[in-house]
Amino acid sequence: MNNLAKSSGWKKGAVHLFPIPALAIYTLFVIYPIAAAFGYSFYDWKGLIRGQFVGLANFVDLFTKEPFNHLFWNAFGHNLYYFVIEMLVQNVFAFILAYLIYSKVKGAGFLKMAYFLPRLLSVIVVGFLWKLMLNPNNGVVNVLLKKIGLVSWAKPWLGDPATALTSITIVNSWFGVGFTMLIFLAGLQAISVEVLEAARLDGVQGFRLIRSMILPMMSQSLIIVTVFTFIHAFEAFELIYAMEGSQGEPYNTTDTLAVFFYRIAFGGSSGGDSVALGLGSALAVVLFFIIATISGLFLYFTRNQQAQN
Repeated sequence: MNNLAKSSGWKKGAVHLFPIPALAIYTLFVIYPIAAAFGYSFYDWKGLIRGQFVGLANFVDLFTKEPFNHLFWNAFGHNLYYFVIEMLVQNVFAFILAYLIYSKVKGAGFLKMAYFLPRLLSVIVVGFLWKLMLNPNNGVVNVLLKKIGLVSWAKPWLGDPATALTSITIVNSWFGVGFTMLIFLAGLQAISVEVLEAARLDGVQGFRLIRSMILPMMSQSLIIVTVFTFIHAFEAFELIYAMEGSQGEPYNTTDTLAVFFYRIAFGGSSGGDSVALGLGSALAVVLFFIIATISGLFLYFTRNQQAQN
């Protein structure tokens, strides 16, 4: 019995060791880079060589020194635009697709697979393919527009400041709609069928049923999607980099905070230095606080409102 108890106690203790590898990887690739960025932001850097401690000077330069202050707010506005377009295009379209599949339209299983398929591709591959498709001369988008007689609609989509960022956000919405659709579909399937049937018997149909019954009952899915969308919008980098590079072309109209960070920290700053690691770290810290604060506040107020209801 004593040996059995000791063996059982050892097994229970060993269970607590299982998360250690995952925790070590998370610390190495998430916690440490965040902590390092905080530390780097307080120093002056000569290339990759750490200079003297400068306190908050990098943060002051970021918000007050030209051209960094102008580029920061320009990129911040683009992140907000990215978020709005994703909410209006990606998430609305994803909900419609999820509702169609939930309603068991013909071929729903195939549609679910087809809508999620783009998500299986690499972001870099998606960006490269869409860059070819949006080519102003022989891209498939302009070729099709010309074939159907809409010659005036054919544009240099990625070369025109008026359409470049919108084109990228639409491509991103196409890429992400499948994942968002699955979250919405899970929320729809969690709704009690009896409640919906009772509502239909009371005469609640169509859009009224969605607005009055379905959306309130899948609030958790809506919260998750909104927070994920906000975080993704303010971390937007890979697709922009694949389609426009790190310079925010054309004329900084596709600059986001993540692209701006990459450029000033690793790819040459607009101030003339080849690398401004301290300033880039300060921007990374600011971006971290923006994402953490807004996401935290949104979750807090949403959960508080649910608790009151």
